Amino acid sequence: MIKEFFAKIKLIYKDKNLFRKILFVLAALLVFRFMANIPIPGVDHAALSNFLNNNQFFGLINIFSGGGLSSLSIVMLGVGPYITASIIMQLMTMMSEKLKALYHEEGGAGRKKFMQYSRLLTVPLATIQGFGFLLLLQQQGVLPGFSSFELITNIIIITAGSVLLMWIGELISEFGIGNGVSLIIFAGIVASLPGSIQQAIFTYDPSMIPTYIAFAVMGIIILLGVVTITEAERPVPVTYAKQQRGNSSTKGVSTYIPLRLNMSGVMPIIFGLSILLLPQMLFQFLGTIDNATIQSVSVSVNAFLANQLYYGITYFLLVFLFTYFYTAVTFDPDSMAKNLQKSGAFVPGVRPGEPTAKHIGNILSRITLVGALFLGIIAVLPVIVTSLSGLSSLTIGGTALLIAVSVVIDLIKKVDSQISMREY
Repeated sequence: MIKEFFAKIKLIYKDKNLFRKILFVLAALLVFRFMANIPIPGVDHAALSNFLNNNQFFGLINIFSGGGLSSLSIVMLGVGPYITASIIMQLMTMMSEKLKALYHEEGGAGRKKFMQYSRLLTVPLATIQGFGFLLLLQQQGVLPGFSSFELITNIIIITAGSVLLMWIGELISEFGIGNGVSLIIFAGIVASLPGSIQQAIFTYDPSMIPTYIAFAVMGIIILLGVVTITEAERPVPVTYAKQQRGNSSTKGVSTYIPLRLNMSGVMPIIFGLSILLLPQMLFQFLGTIDNATIQSVSVSVNAFLANQLYYGITYFLLVFLFTYFYTAVTFDPDSMAKNLQKSGAFVPGVRPGEPTAKHIGNILSRITLVGALFLGIIAVLPVIVTSLSGLSSLTIGGTALLIAVSVVIDLIKKVDSQISMREY
């Protein structure tokens, strides 16, 4: 295994194009980490650390910001607004036939136009989220009271940082290797590891050794589960009919369509967090308004979200539902059935056309159920572990682990494909 690893490293070094792509990714991530350590003025780091440690929800938001929220840096929003904009645009494809055609049917040019809409939507979303975060953190005593000029200046800086990070992510996707947005989130997760290990060492207590062992075993089980579910697929057998073209003929070929168990990746978790973030920020802001009714509603909603049980159930249901939604957006059984019919292929024992689409849709619904349950459990795992152990510092970040494993697997596959192309 080690020999194969070093052999692959040697092949990467020999492939100058691939080596340049990897260096570009590393350079872009270094720029991101540099910006993630430039804080906005007036941050009370002790109050910020205490706020994030005692707030499971904002701890997860910090993951998706790439770690920028933990230091209230100029890129504190990370790629969150861009992800939210992409979510909104994908939701719009369910309501607008024009956008659906643009995304699914108009090829590369349509996708580019669709992505441009997402970029434009990122700017107002980053502005709104930046304003909401600053007000919320002022209420928590993490930030001082800003004047109007200082508030507007910080909002502009935060919005610009988010747009810049979106641009860096797209540069990585275009000129590097792998998905830029995912790699930025992955870099934030990896960067937080030394601090987590240091905290575990400083809070070490010999009486907690059985708990540490239990956490280590659970971490290994989760890692194996994440890898297994991420790689698992359900093959749908497909046969291509014998074709006669002039004097030549092609024999019938049997192959299969791989349907992934977790086809939606980590997107449902990101969707769920985005939906939960909006009411929490909104009602935290409304709680400052001098109106008894509004304040009463705000207190009720914030109390509901602060309750670990209610929060966990809501989060699980959102992730479960969004898994089905995202799978429906990204995979269309009707289009696949039409393409199979056009290419002279069929699923053995199933009639072409609508019956094939229904057959593939039924299989997809069954395997998505397993994937949705898995993602839901992974999402609420930190809440469950914290409730049972009372140790937030030892909480196993199932979500972070899922992202890290998914990104590493995707990166390894893309590197392998580049090496295979070079060999050919």
